[in-house]
Amino acid sequence: MMRDNSYQAVMSRRPEIMKASVGIDYHQFELPGIGFDYERMMKETGYTLSEMQEIQGATGVGNTPLLEMNNLTALARKYAPKGKGARIFIKDEAANPSGSFKARRAANAVHHAKKLGYKGVIAATSGNYGAAVASQAAMHGLKCIIVQECYDSQYVGQPEIIEKARKCEAYGAEVLQTSVGPELFYIFLTLLEETGYFNASLYTPFGIAGVETLGYELAMQFREREGRDPDVVLCTNAGGGNLTGTARGLIKAGATESKIVGASVDLTGLHMASDNHFNRKSFTTGHTGFGMPFATSPDRSDVPRSAARPLRYMDRYLLVNQGEVFYMTEALAQLEGLERGPAGNTALAAAFALAQEMNEDQIIVVQETEYTGAGKHIQAQLTFARENGIRIFFGNPDEEVKGENIILPEHPSQMKARDVDMNKLRASLIKNAIAGASAITQEDVEYLMAETKTDKPFIVAELEKMNITVKV
Repeated sequence: MMRDNSYQAVMSRRPEIMKASVGIDYHQFELPGIGFDYERMMKETGYTLSEMQEIQGATGVGNTPLLEMNNLTALARKYAPKGKGARIFIKDEAANPSGSFKARRAANAVHHAKKLGYKGVIAATSGNYGAAVASQAAMHGLKCIIVQECYDSQYVGQPEIIEKARKCEAYGAEVLQTSVGPELFYIFLTLLEETGYFNASLYTPFGIAGVETLGYELAMQFREREGRDPDVVLCTNAGGGNLTGTARGLIKAGATESKIVGASVDLTGLHMASDNHFNRKSFTTGHTGFGMPFATSPDRSDVPRSAARPLRYMDRYLLVNQGEVFYMTEALAQLEGLERGPAGNTALAAAFALAQEMNEDQIIVVQETEYTGAGKHIQAQLTFARENGIRIFFGNPDEEVKGENIILPEHPSQMKARDVDMNKLRASLIKNAIAGASAITQEDVEYLMAETKTDKPFIVAELEKMNITVKV
C-alpha cells in the first residue's frame, strides 16, 4: 500500500515521524496540566558536561579564544559618562571547524545520531547550523541533507543563505532549497520519513546541551584570566538555543551572578513567512522575527518540546537596528582587525551601547562570533538591499523604517540598544502556555514561574488579568 504523501497526511504523521527521527519519546516528560519536566528531559536525554567536552574535543570543537576588544572599549569610553565604559570581550567562536558556535550543537547531535545507528542526518536550517551539521557529518562518515528556506516566489535568494548553501555543499552535504512558506517543513518531514535519517534539530536536548560547554568554558577562561566571572554575558538571540545553552553552562560553572542579556536586530513589522517581506530584510537570523515568537512560544519548533527556553534565563533583552550592526561590523574590522559575520556582531553592537551604562571596572562579554564569506559580507548584504528597493544612507538609526531603509550611524555616539519590556514577553508566554487549558493548578503556576524566571505573585497577577482562576 502506497503511503499518502499529501500535505495534510504528512503533517498528521508528524508525531510519529519526529519520534522515529529523534529517538526521544517526549510524552514521558509531560506533566498533568500545561507543563512538562524540563530538567528531567535535559538530564535523561542529554550528556554530562564532561561527556560533551570529550565529544566536541574529538572533532576540534570548543576551547575557542577569549579576546579583549581594547580599541572598541576605548571608543565606548570616549562617549560614556565619566567612570563608565565596561571592558568589552568576545568569545571568538568563528575559530570552530565550521566557523560558528553551532559546531557545538552539531557535534553533539551528529555524535548522538551515529551512536544510535542512523546512516545520515537531516537539518532544516537557513543558518550556520547547516554548515555545522554538514561538517560534523563529514567527520563521522554520515550522509547529510540540509533543507533551506532560501527564495521568494520570484526565485530571488538571500545572498547570506546562498553563501551558507555553498559551505554546506563544500562539506559534502546535499542541499535542498525552497521558497518561503510551509513547504520547508513538509519537505523536511517527508525526507525524514523516506530516508530514515536522524533529525539533527536545533532544539533537541543534546543539541542545546552542546552549547553548555560554551558557557562553562567562558566562565573558566575569565577566572583564569581575570580571577572573576563577567558581569554581563550578551547573546545574539533568535531561536533561543544560544542563550539557553550558554546560561545553563554558566550555571554549571557556578557563575550565577553574571547577568544574561539577549540581543536581536529589530525587524518589527516584517513578517518572516511573508513572500513580500522575505527579501526586505538584510538579516536571516538573530532578529526579532525569530527572537520574539520563539521566546514566547518555544514549542513552535520542529520537536514536540523545545530544549531552547530563553525566558527561563534571560535578565534583559536589547534591540539594535540593521544599520548599527553593519556599522559595528566595520568597526570590529577596522579597529580590532577582526572580520566577522553579522550574527555575533548583533550582540557586539548592543554591547557597545550597554558598556557605556556600566562602570569601567565591569566586564561585558559577547559570547559568539561567526565566520564571514562572500554572501555574508557587508557589501553583498547592502548591495542586495539596494537591489530590492531599500534606501541606504547615513543618519539617525532611530529613524530606520524596517523594509524601507537602512540607516548607518553618522557617528559612534548614535549607537543605541533599546530595551524590550520583559514583562510583556512573559505575559505573552503565559497566554500561549495556558491556551486551551480548562483549569490552572498550583503545579501549573510553579511551571510558569520557571518558564518566565519570575515569582508566584507575578504569575497569579497575570492570570487574573486573563480572568483565569488558579485551582487550589
